[in-house]
This record gives sequence, structure tokens and C-alpha cells, in this order.
Amino acid sequence: MDNLDWNQLKAFLHTAQTGSLSAAARKLGLTQPTLSRQVAAIEQQMGVTLFERVGKAMVLTPTGLDLLEHARSMGAAAEALGLAASGRSQAVGGVVSVSATDAVATYLLPPIVQRLRAAEPGIAVEVISSNALSDLLRREADIAIRHVKPEQPELIARLVREAKAYFYAAETWVQVHGHPRTAEDAAQLPFVGSDRNGQYLAYLRQYGLNLSESNFTCYADNTVTHWALVRQGLGIGAMMDEIAHETPSMVRVLDDVPPLRFPIWLVSHRELRTSRRIRLVFEALAEGLAGLSD
Repeated sequence: MDNLDWNQLKAFLHTAQTGSLSAAARKLGLTQPTLSRQVAAIEQQMGVTLFERVGKAMVLTPTGLDLLEHARSMGAAAEALGLAASGRSQAVGGVVSVSATDAVATYLLPPIVQRLRAAEPGIAVEVISSNALSDLLRREADIAIRHVKPEQPELIARLVREAKAYFYAAETWVQVHGHPRTAEDAAQLPFVGSDRNGQYLAYLRQYGLNLSESNFTCYADNTVTHWALVRQGLGIGAMMDEIAHETPSMVRVLDDVPPLRFPIWLVSHRELRTSRRIRLVFEALAEGLAGLSD
């Protein structure tokens, strides 16, 4: 391992990050056969298998996952050395991937990304719509926006704020059903559900809504789709107030029912402490998401 080839290490890193030989080859400006030979060479030199080939995808083995952080550290050190040598040690550039739940990715992130782009034109943000925290552990994202605090010790989490969601219905729906204000008013009214296993129903019952499955006209576990069904007039649905305020022709209903409250956590890997561009994006997201409550 004394003569580790830097090109082979880059081949390993980019293949791990993209999960594809063809995608990694495009990023490095190589042909796929050349990149494949470099990956095979570093596996042979280390005497381990770093990837499993699943169809066209390259999936890290447990050994590959263990070595990935060391390789990232070496890559970061080499990048910093190159920047210092060229006199650009303070330059900030590259891609930072941000994973967010579907509603946050669709409605809240675009203006924040736009402001960040204006302030840091060298940084490109990749927005990934996902509800899984595992994407951070697999390094499929640099930062995640979640509604639960992660338990993994290798992740850094910051509570940005507590968000609130109220109940809304389309104006056309209100014209037909009236304007319900209390939990009692809602007992016989149609709602849009989010699952068929009873979890959402149990959640609504915690807020005093004495509903049953018969109240649900349709279901959608994707929040953006759920909101589209509510906008179409298929029933009452809950939505973050900052998103609802930007949606025309929607009416807040069940005014006497307390809002649904949930946290917004900003989560990153511990590389946050060493990567300036990830720190910049992390802080911009924290500021932008906190400002939405003003």
C-alpha cells in the first residue's frame, strides 16, 4: 500500500459516490473500460473486494464502506494540497447533495438554493427527494433535512425549528361542504389519507378528530401528491402553513383544532467539520429554513 496510485483512489471514490462505472467515468473524463481497470487494480493491490456488481450498479461491500471514509480523507487532503499549491485555498466550489422529504424538496428548498447560488456561484446543489436517513450513511447525500432526530453517532444534527401544519381544503370543497371549525364538525367529512395501515388515522385521532377509514376518499403517502389531491377538492388535508400560504385557492379549516407540530432537523455527516462547502450549504439551509417561520 506504500505505492497507492492516486488515479486508482479517485476511481474508487467516484464510483462509490455515483454507484455507477459509467457515471464515474463521465465525471473523471475517462472511458468506462479505463475506469473499470483502475477499480480492479486498486482491489487487487489491496487484496479486497470493494464493490459488488448488481446489474449496472456498483454497490459497496462492507469492506468498501469501511475504507470509504479513509479514502475520502485522503481525497480531501489531496484536494486541499492542490488548492493551496495553486493559490486558491479559499476557493469554494463543487457539488453538495441535499436530501429532503418530498414536500420540503419541492416547496421550501428552491428559493433557498437560489439565494445560495447567488451568494456562492461555485457551489452546485443537488436536491434529492428522499425520506430515508440511510442515504447519509451510504454517502448518497451530504446533508439531509428530516423530521426526526437521527440516532447514529456518526451524524451531526441541528434542530432548526419546530414546524406547524394546519388543516386545509380547496375553496371548491368549502363551497360544497361549508367551513368546518371544530373536531366535531369533521366527524362526517371527507379527508385525504396518507396510508392504509392506520398510522395516519391514529395520528389524527391524537388531535381529537374522531375519524374512521370511511372518512378517507383516497390515499397518498407522497406529501406532494397528497397536497395535490387536497387542492383538487377530494377532502381535508394537513400541510405546513408556509407551504399552504403560497398555494392559491386553499382555505384553512378546523380552526379550533390545534396545529400538528413536528421538528425540522438538519443532519450531516461528520465531514461537515472539514468541508468548507458543506458547512456553507449547511448554514445557508439552517438560516433559510429557520427564516420561514418569521
